[in-house]
Amino acid sequence: MRSEVLILCLIAGGLTYLWRWLPIRFDLGGMGTRGWVARFLASTGPAAIATLFVAEVLPLARAAGPELIHAVAGTAAVIAVWVWRRSVVAATLAGALAAGIAAAAMGGL
Repeated sequence: MRSEVLILCLIAGGLTYLWRWLPIRFDLGGMGTRGWVARFLASTGPAAIATLFVAEVLPLARAAGPELIHAVAGTAAVIAVWVWRRSVVAATLAGALAAGIAAAAMGGL
């Protein structure tokens, strides 16, 4: 794996963590669920996840090569762990681990 890709992943992961942690740290969850701001903030996380998923999977689906197996393994792990634990963190880590293991097993790393 190229170092630029690893650095980009670490930066994106760190910023995603801060995006989730800062509202909890500053107790921004007490705004209530009736206002438009609260609804907007509540929908931002799932929307960002869906956007990143589509941006990642579409190029792989078009290639239909071994890279698609990495995406399928990661997606299956995310869904399985989410159903089992109902934890976004655990599901995300499991998906990354499964995709990495699939890539390593196929010689893609």
